[in-house]
Amino acid sequence: MSRGLAFLILFACACLEAGGDAIVRRGMHSGANSTRAVLYIAAAAVLFAYAWLVNRPPWSFGSLLGVYIVLFFVVAQAISWAVFGERPGGHILIGGALIVAGGVVIATRA
Repeated sequence: MSRGLAFLILFACACLEAGGDAIVRRGMHSGANSTRAVLYIAAAAVLFAYAWLVNRPPWSFGSLLGVYIVLFFVVAQAISWAVFGERPGGHILIGGALIVAGGVVIATRA
C-alpha cells in the first residue's frame, strides 16, 4: 500500500472516530430522548465504520500509530472548534506541537 493511500485511510479513520465522539457528545446534551436515541445510533454506526476501516487494510497499525495520533489530534481540535466553538488555547497548541513532532519522528522510521 502506498504512503499516500495509507495517509488518506488514516485521515478518514480520524474523521470517523472524532466525528463519532462528537455525535455522542451532541446526544448527551440533547434534550429530547428521541433525538438522543437517533444521535446515539448514528454515533454507533460511525464508530463501527471507523473500527472496520482502521482494521481492514493489511498493515501493521502499530507502525502507523504515530501518524494516526497526529491526524486524530488535528481532526478532533478542528471539530471541537467548528462544532462546539471551543478554540484551542496556548497549552493545547504547545501540546499539539509536541504531538505533531512525535508523529514526524515516528513517521520517518515507519
